[in-house]
Formats: sequence, C-alpha cells, structure tokens
Amino acid sequence: MAMGRRKGERQQEIWVEAESLPSSPGHPFYERLNAELGASGFDAYVEKECASFYAEKMGRPSLAPGVYFRMLLVGYFERIDSERGIAWRCSDSLALRHFLGCGIEECSPDHSTVSRTRRLIDVETHEAVFVWVLRVLGEAGLVKGKTIGIDATTLEANAALRSIIRRETGEGYDEFLEGLAKASGIETPTRQDLVKLDRKRKKKTSNDDWRHPHDPDAQVTKMKDGRTHEAHKDEHAVDLDTGAILAVTLHGGAVGDTSSVLRTLAEVEGNIETLREDEVVVERLSKDVLAEVVMDKGYHSNDTLVTLQEGEYRTYVSEPDRGRRNWEGKGQEKRAVYANRRRIRGNRGKRLMRLRGELLERPFAHYLDGGGMRRTHLRRNENILKRLLIHVAGFNLGLLMRRLVGCGTPRGHRGAKIASLSTLRFLFCAARSRLRRLCRQLRPIWCLPSRQRRFVTQLAYTA
Repeated sequence: MAMGRRKGERQQEIWVEAESLPSSPGHPFYERLNAELGASGFDAYVEKECASFYAEKMGRPSLAPGVYFRMLLVGYFERIDSERGIAWRCSDSLALRHFLGCGIEECSPDHSTVSRTRRLIDVETHEAVFVWVLRVLGEAGLVKGKTIGIDATTLEANAALRSIIRRETGEGYDEFLEGLAKASGIETPTRQDLVKLDRKRKKKTSNDDWRHPHDPDAQVTKMKDGRTHEAHKDEHAVDLDTGAILAVTLHGGAVGDTSSVLRTLAEVEGNIETLREDEVVVERLSKDVLAEVVMDKGYHSNDTLVTLQEGEYRTYVSEPDRGRRNWEGKGQEKRAVYANRRRIRGNRGKRLMRLRGELLERPFAHYLDGGGMRRTHLRRNENILKRLLIHVAGFNLGLLMRRLVGCGTPRGHRGAKIASLSTLRFLFCAARSRLRRLCRQLRPIWCLPSRQRRFVTQLAYTA
C-alpha cells in the first residue's frame, strides 16, 4: 500500500452541495436537554422576555435569546470560564453547533456578540430565566421548599490589589506610602524604606479607605485558603430535600454572613411565590413551605435568630463556642438562641447538619470550581450575577437530566458509558474465571463418554 501524503494548500470550491457537508448526530446529553427545553417552551419564553431589548427593524444582526442563554449553559456544562472560550468551543464542536441550532454553513456567534448581548439584557431578565428553570424542576417534583439551607463562598475578582486607589485622593498605594514617608521625615524614600514603613502600619487595606478603579464592587477579602484578594461573595439557598438551588445572590467580598442572609431569604420567598402561580408546581410543593432554615456558625447572631423567629422560621444554625453569656435585658434573644440550641442538638438537627456538606457545599464545587466561575473574568456585580444566575440554572438542569438520563453533565454521560462497559468486562472475566475453575474440577475428563468429553473440551477452549 502506498503511503498517503498530505496535500498542500488548495483553492476552495465556490459551490458545495449541502448534502456533502459533514454533519453530526449531536451529543446524546445535549439532544435530550434540547428536547426538554423545547417541550417546555424555552425559546418562546426567552424571546418574549427579551423582546423589549431588540429593535423591530433597525440595528446590527442580533443574537437570538435562546442561542445566547444556551451558550451560557454550555459554559457550565463544558467547564469554560470565559465567554471567549465558550465562543471558541461552540465554533469548534459540531455537537454544540447542533445544540445551538447553527447550520454547518453558518458562523457560530462571536464572543463580542455574546458580551454585547449580556450587557444589553438586564439582570431581572436573567433572574426570570433562572425562575423559569425552577418552575421546570418544580413540575418534575424537584422543588419542595420546606427546609432551606444557606451558605456562602468567595469569588476571586478580576482586580489586582496593587491597582487599588484611595477613595479620598485617588492616589495609588505606592504614592500613598511615599507621602507617609515624607511626612515622617524621609525626603527621598527608597523601596526598602517603603516596605519597612508599610510593615509597621496597622489595618493597611481597609475597604472604607481603598477601592479598585475598574471594579468598585470588589472588596479586599481574606480568601478560604488564607490569601488576601479583591473578591466577591456568592451566597445561595438550597432545597435540602432535593438539592435544587432556589436563589443565588452576589455581594461584596467583605460583607458579613449575618448581613447578607436576609436578602437571600427574601429572594427565596419571591421565587417561591412565583412558583405558586403554577398549579402543577403547587401540587408538588411541600405543605409546610419555608418552615426551616439551616446554616453554619458564621450566620449565628442574636439579631439574625430573632428576625428569623419573628418570620416564623425554625432555625438550625450551628452555634460557636462563646462561653458563658450575659442575658440581662435580652429575654427575646435568649429564647431565640436557646430554642435554636435545643433544635440542633436533637436527632433532626444532627441529620440536617450532616446534610450541609453534601447539599450546601458540594454545589460550589460543581458550578464554581468545576464550572469555571471560582475566578471571575467579568467586573461589577451586575455582570457577574448575570452569568452566575445562568450557571446555577445549568446546575439545576443537571439535576433534572440526572433523573432523566442518569447523569447531570456531558462528561458524566460519557463516564457512565465507560463504567457500563467496565462492568460488563468485569462480569465477563469473572464468568470466564469461574468456568475455568469448573473445568479444572472436572478433570480428568477421559472417563466421560466421548460426546460429553468433546462438549467440555470445547467449552474450556471457548472460555
């Protein structure tokens, strides 16, 4: 056989038959997801919600809302952190082009078009799409709403600490240190002088004094691993009966848990009220909706527990060790703290605390670490929240797909096939080993009649 050689550059044909173009049957996971979105009327809904952001006759060629939101979902399912990477992946994959509805003769949307569409559509519309996905989960019985768990984590902002400036004067950090050095008597301070002076200062980077010029919503925060960065805070509320995320909010990185929890609870209440407008979802919701709240010790405070008790919530909040406390003149706070302490020490409280790691903290690993959102490529809370809402909507759709096809991501779908083949191979090897042991036990076979002897010999060789 003659060795084939790669042809050099050749001129492209002017006319190409459509039937001769390569086609893809589509990825099984995306095909099933597209079928579910189409059956629920996803495209019609998002086009209706986004109609006010598009001109009827004039303007640049637009990106269809259904395609835009699907591309953001691809960012979650394919673990892509940037919109540029999403656009490249969609143009490179025939399966994803089929998922978006792009023909082989069409160009997939460019990353600049995706960014332009994101800036055009407001946060409220992205929240409406998130609630629409919740409604689909509610119709499938994946939203109960009785026991709510709340937790938060930090997102590293797209902002460097060395670029922060003073809020009052607008000077940079080095300029500020030089001013302090000159005020202390050093006329021409060196770099070593500035480092020495900075080491002696206390509370060096307070958010009250410093801000980032390009991302004013980011705040100086100590991260989970001990590093100090400009960061944002992501807080979500999870249905502990099903694992569905009912609400997600974004705050400054230095905002305390006790300050942000009430806003997140308000988002949950608003989303549940929207779901109650659907008769099918109401039948599947728990009769005792929004009855219990589960949180870690970062949310434990007198004011928070009193507020939740007045809202008729049963709290299961881990209590930090504060030693002996003085309750003089704080009767209401004492009753709220003691009632919470009694609940978390009961059997149900202990069971709910064990569920925190599985259903409250694991979603962060799915849609932040695995989903590519732990470090943001966008700036300002409004832009980050838009992408975060659709990311979490993709996580919720993964719960639905796990019920339908047994896996929540395309990679999980491929892994399930490999696991099935491995299981079959293991069973085949086990059966072959068992048959060989059986043949050894039947030796010598020459004492058997000739017909049985031939049968056993063929069986052994086949195994």
